[in-house]
Amino acid sequence: MTQPRALRLEAEQEASRLPTLLARAEQLAGTILLGEHGRRHAGMGDDFWQYRPVQAGDSRRMIDWRRSARSDQQFVREREWQVAQSVMLWVDASASMRFSSDKTLPNKSDRARLIALASAILLIRGGERVGITGTDLPPRRGRAQILRLSEHFAKDQAPDYGTPDARAMLPHARALFVSDFMGDMDGITAALTKAADRGVRGALLQVLDPAEESFPFQGRTIFESAGKTLRFETLKASDLKEKYLEKLAARKEELRHLCATTGWQFSTHHTAAPAQSALLWLYNALGRAA
Repeated sequence: MTQPRALRLEAEQEASRLPTLLARAEQLAGTILLGEHGRRHAGMGDDFWQYRPVQAGDSRRMIDWRRSARSDQQFVREREWQVAQSVMLWVDASASMRFSSDKTLPNKSDRARLIALASAILLIRGGERVGITGTDLPPRRGRAQILRLSEHFAKDQAPDYGTPDARAMLPHARALFVSDFMGDMDGITAALTKAADRGVRGALLQVLDPAEESFPFQGRTIFESAGKTLRFETLKASDLKEKYLEKLAARKEELRHLCATTGWQFSTHHTAAPAQSALLWLYNALGRAA
């Protein structure tokens, strides 16, 4: 069992990351001019869309009590404009994302969270509702939602590689998935296919470290996964370069084809490049998905 002192220390460490991430994300978002993402025009899109079960984070005033009275569940009445303006985020928090080949570079997780949170800030400022895939944080607006997103992004996960979560995706909403996408391709395919089946369109941003693109390793090298579950030693690392680069190119092509098939946008971002370039691409890509 975790001792109270250790648990408190861990909680304080996680909390200390929030102001820094939020401040950096707001500064990054400030470099991008607001476009026409928001569609909050009077008289438009007020038609009833669907009922859905109440989710964590929904307020009591959102509940449709007349519909709920006919069932053992409570339901929320959603209107068309609410669905059209919803953007769902998934950011890989697995161990592989904590890799950085140089102390002067941010790790992949830090860059992914920064870009995702800055995107959320821009979207919310533009009138969109932003949430997290799954059931923990439904799409909402406002400063409080930005703080909730910051808290969510501060949490790491144990698995070596992450798989996109496509649960609780609102039909015809938009989505943003950010990861290195080095894990199980079947899981990635299943998530995007499930999203596409619900009419969800969005952007898939692959974040890589420069060393993962160039494979600069030579001589005796020990390769170890970030989660310490995989380990491989070789005396001639350079002999692996060609095969590795072929596999990386094949993975990128798989991702491009998957996105083309499901109507999503795809791009790769390197942590050595300015975060602003990725944010601008994402902002425009989500606009095209609307």
